[in-house]
Amino acid sequence: MTSQTSRAVVISKPGGPEVLELRQQEVGEPGAGEVRVRHAVCGLNYIDVYQRTGLYPLEMPHALGMEASGTVEAVGDGVTHLAVGDRVAYAAMPPGAYCDVRVMPAAQVCPLPDALSFEEGAAIMLQGMTVEYLFHRTYPIAKGEKVLFHAAAGGVGLLACQWAKSEGIELIGTASTDEKCELARAHGAAHVINYRTENFVERVSEITNGKGVDVVMDGVGKDTFDASLDCLKPLGIMMSFGNASGPVPPVSLLTLAAKGSLKVARTTLFTYTADPERCQDMARHVLGKVVSGDVKVKIGQRFPLEQVADAHRALEARETIGSTVLTL
Repeated sequence: MTSQTSRAVVISKPGGPEVLELRQQEVGEPGAGEVRVRHAVCGLNYIDVYQRTGLYPLEMPHALGMEASGTVEAVGDGVTHLAVGDRVAYAAMPPGAYCDVRVMPAAQVCPLPDALSFEEGAAIMLQGMTVEYLFHRTYPIAKGEKVLFHAAAGGVGLLACQWAKSEGIELIGTASTDEKCELARAHGAAHVINYRTENFVERVSEITNGKGVDVVMDGVGKDTFDASLDCLKPLGIMMSFGNASGPVPPVSLLTLAAKGSLKVARTTLFTYTADPERCQDMARHVLGKVVSGDVKVKIGQRFPLEQVADAHRALEARETIGSTVLTL
């Protein structure tokens, strides 16, 4: 049995970016069903903030990070879909991706096509598979249907804009600045709304001739949820998949009835990827979209691992555009 050391970002208590600590930790050999992966690039996602602040509680102390790309260094017994030397990427539990090398369960670690860079792999997995399940698994969206997508210039949003365009879905994107609106439009949004200068409920009504949209996809949470219900057509579905502005308060089922027999789904990626076969299928779908050129990965920011606190601050201040990666 051999071991090596790795830098890893760990928190000992919930809190602000200042609780993020860069430590040295030992890394051993993979056991049954595990692999050891040497990372090339790590991804940054809003779920990392939720875990750091305690909104999504973790046992302490705990390493952070849900996404990375790299190379398989060692394979434990029973792992058949990966081999030493394979290029891989993942978005997977448990947290711990903010590091140089780690041992982790192999089931959700996915082959990375040679056509894609490690940066692309680290930036696309969590956000890309989120878009994949929103468009294909929560409610299969048909060509010609209309979707309202909040924070359309963020990492998930820019992927959603491209995904929608590639499948003939009319996406209305909201963003906080004119610059971000134009970025969403350039990535495939059919319509854009600056929610700081326009009433998005009124604009959605204008765009849809008063009919409303089939689907709202909302990772913002508290600030946009109630008004978003007013953007849905009867029998429409609200997909709430994040809480960037805070958790959504309790909603009365009678409100949903009164607004048109609406449906609400509160989803999380890791419910979908818990099944290894489905996870690998989702990853192939996402990575195939990138290889084909239907979806391009926009990396707007790069931070060295030792500046992870600054990366968190930028993400929470909504100063980021597209995806953010941590370089090693």
